[in-house]
Amino acid sequence: MILTWLGELSPYQQKSAQHLMKVVNNNETFLLWAVTGAGKTEILFPALAHALEQKKRVCIASPRIDVCNELYPRLKAAFSQITITLLHGQQKQKYQYTQLVICTTHQLVRFNAAFDILIIDEVDAFPFRNDHLLEFAVKTARKRKSALIMLTATPTKKLLQKAGKGVFSFDYLPLRYHGAPLPQPQVFCETWKKNIQQEKISIRLKRIFADWEKQGYPFLIFVPRINLLKPIFRIVRQNLKEDIKGTTVHASDEHRIEKIEKMRSGYFRYLVTTTILERGVTFPFLNVLVLGADDEIFTRAVLVQIAGRVGRNKKRPTGDVFFICEMQNKEVKEACRQIAFVNRKGAVLKNETMSSLPKKNS
Repeated sequence: MILTWLGELSPYQQKSAQHLMKVVNNNETFLLWAVTGAGKTEILFPALAHALEQKKRVCIASPRIDVCNELYPRLKAAFSQITITLLHGQQKQKYQYTQLVICTTHQLVRFNAAFDILIIDEVDAFPFRNDHLLEFAVKTARKRKSALIMLTATPTKKLLQKAGKGVFSFDYLPLRYHGAPLPQPQVFCETWKKNIQQEKISIRLKRIFADWEKQGYPFLIFVPRINLLKPIFRIVRQNLKEDIKGTTVHASDEHRIEKIEKMRSGYFRYLVTTTILERGVTFPFLNVLVLGADDEIFTRAVLVQIAGRVGRNKKRPTGDVFFICEMQNKEVKEACRQIAFVNRKGAVLKNETMSSLPKKNS
């Protein structure tokens, strides 16, 4: 048996999984828009198992190294009888032919007419978004008759327009796998930059850190610029007990993978990070805070993805999401509106699904 995963899909996930099976069988191009925490990876499992049983070659590519590193152990566990290759710029493993490949989108330039099924996870993420060379690499890496599946929680307007025009088929899953809504961000305006320059933080932030200290859960603090990492880390450390370990991390950090693993293992309780951890990484029971949420680096999609780090575990499907800004700009407001929108859609879907299920005898 190729699929060794012992979990079960929710009724909402099963519907999307069945759609994906048709896409694979018919060699279609398809977009799955599913909220963060919907379980997109698990939704892929039935179609992947079907394709692998048919000896088809499959590639799952993502623009982000961290996403690939997160996918690799999960796919290895789910398909333990299949050899999987992981390819990205920081991976030392030598290339060998395997039926299933996980790689960054940059690595697709190494392949020509190689894959029966190509899956692009986080299709809207930088650096894939609007990169014509990488888009060309996707075309050349596929066989002439092949399926292309695009996954995202924050589709671009361009993708939605193409879906609306029928350029490719489309499905929408506005509900997380455990059925709970996405945490709605709490937005606060304050002169945080001036405070940081004076090496202090507001009473509100002190209360947040004190509360998180008592909770005992891990947390991420997002900042808009690399030069803010160290000063903010110093201030955070001053407002926590000495035994609560944390560090900074950013894209060019040579110890980045090691730090993320230490966060995942519980050695670090928190990370002060740039947008490199906006998506593709999962830490259970997480809280997040965005300092400077009104900075231009924090677009609507980035803020939605960051908020989506929280509440992903069914044992704690809630959590804190704080946006701290000088003023509420368009991106902050749109991010909050989008989360409220998908939560409304998710509630409707949940009610429809529950009402359609057979009632148990009382």
